[in-house]
Amino acid sequence: MEDNKNIVDVLYSSVNKMTQSDKKITQVILQNPAAVVNYTISELATQAQVSEASVSRFCKNLSLSGFHQLKIDLAKVVSDDTSYYKNVDYDDLQAALASIKDNKVAEIKNTLTKIPTKNVEKILKLIENARILQVAAEGNTFPVAADAAYRFNQLGILTISAESWQTAIAQTLNLQANDVLLVISNSGESRALLKQVKVAHQGGLKVIALTNRADSPLGLAADLHLTTAVRQRVLQSEYYFSRVAAMTAVEALFLLLLAKNKKRLENIKQHENLISDEKL
Repeated sequence: MEDNKNIVDVLYSSVNKMTQSDKKITQVILQNPAAVVNYTISELATQAQVSEASVSRFCKNLSLSGFHQLKIDLAKVVSDDTSYYKNVDYDDLQAALASIKDNKVAEIKNTLTKIPTKNVEKILKLIENARILQVAAEGNTFPVAADAAYRFNQLGILTISAESWQTAIAQTLNLQANDVLLVISNSGESRALLKQVKVAHQGGLKVIALTNRADSPLGLAADLHLTTAVRQRVLQSEYYFSRVAAMTAVEALFLLLLAKNKKRLENIKQHENLISDEKL
């Protein structure tokens, strides 16, 4: 595991590909990271209802030197409330709303603070120099792609997107080497998007990926990769993509491009003026 990587981010981004034993251990850790710092390996195994050997394998699977390193990495983040998930209890709506707020703040903070500067600079350069930027996503992630297309077009960067993957890959086939493909996916394992990345590379395009996993197939296949941080949980064991985290990353790119070239503000004003007649 990278030295500067938040262990909680690693757990959230890796949970969907874990074994059942590793998922059980992860659930115990994320439920109360501060408590696990003081556990013995036997205590963690008991709480997760797995063997001590399973805990050792869990650490190895995370590229940790052992259980002691796991505790050290947890100790680094437990004092930061934005490091871990806060339970949402419907029986107390105000507390539930406060927890949702804290979880969303955590996603935004951990997404923005973990982006490598060099990667951002390269991504911004690719986007602003692209003849055409294509944004692709599948299923319930597509609204993020649609939002990205709207924002980048406002900046004067010609951006295309299509909710139908069949249409999207047809668009990719018509792009040129000086165009760019941005793919957005939670797991980074979408077969359709991986096929689209392959088509893009065959056409000489550069590919940017936005996923929740540093080691995702899409992230590894892309030329440049940004990861999001999520703080979401459903039914104790299912974790899913947060549009807030993904849209935060898109918003950050949008605002950085605007800050880099203030003349782009005129494009936004012109667009807003043209559509203002549609407002009451």
